[in-house]
Amino acid sequence: MIRKAVIPAAGSGTRFLPASKAQPKEMLPVIDTPVIQYVVQEAVDAGIDDILIITGRGKRAIEDHFDRNVELEWLLEDKEDEKWYNEIRRIGDMASIHYIRQKELRGLGDAISYARRHVGDEPFAVLLGDTIIDSVIPVTQQLIDIYEQYRQCIVAVERVDRARVSRYGIVGGSDLGNNIWEIAELVEKPDVDASPSDLAVAGRYILTPEIFKALEITEQGKKGEIELTDALHHLLKRERIYAHIIEGKRYDIGNKIDYLKTTVEFALKRKEFSEEFLEYLKGIVASLSEDSGV
Repeated sequence: MIRKAVIPAAGSGTRFLPASKAQPKEMLPVIDTPVIQYVVQEAVDAGIDDILIITGRGKRAIEDHFDRNVELEWLLEDKEDEKWYNEIRRIGDMASIHYIRQKELRGLGDAISYARRHVGDEPFAVLLGDTIIDSVIPVTQQLIDIYEQYRQCIVAVERVDRARVSRYGIVGGSDLGNNIWEIAELVEKPDVDASPSDLAVAGRYILTPEIFKALEITEQGKKGEIELTDALHHLLKRERIYAHIIEGKRYDIGNKIDYLKTTVEFALKRKEFSEEFLEYLKGIVASLSEDSGV
């Protein structure tokens, strides 16, 4: 059984400057909910209530968000605003959330190494703090179900346009059916011609404690960072690793254009204003078409 989750959220977020100068990029809202709250909710929906968030300098807002805010609760209670009172209380009670700082920004693999003492000898889930996945069954739950079958590391993957494989960690291997692959190789940001497949790592993992031994022998990459993909490559020499093609849609909030697309798509899913917002978008498209003479 997977009881613990680790959420790396220590990145500097330079692609979101100036907004990320004084607040974590993980706290940027998609409509009215911070990105990282979607991630925590996914872990909770998968039955995990013990969560370690790896933070860094300037990330205190994440801790404050998941803490109780008694003064705000009193204010909402005085206003008899039951809806938001209950929601604010729920956020503060979502899970048992712990925090540790990554002292230097030395990559995802290094961030995961900070979880060693917290997870101990247990397998654990990893959810990237800037990636939302919209799915009927939480992707973390999908991975847990497969872990229960194989008892080995499970990596969430999705198919991407081969022209874009150089942006991702890519896996290659054997198709076992039912969206499960046995991994034979993992390559971090390969050239298009050298990519083993179009299966890109999708920001969710189930890892065994053996990953920490692999991280110990993983060398820094060209940017001075320790990549989790490289550590998994080492681990692959000692045990099997499986990939699961996710059932859901991944939203990488790693750059501004993807953030804008995510906001629009999530707005169209919100019943309270989706119809009005859709009409607004149609009006903009019509106006642009007229201006361009199309």
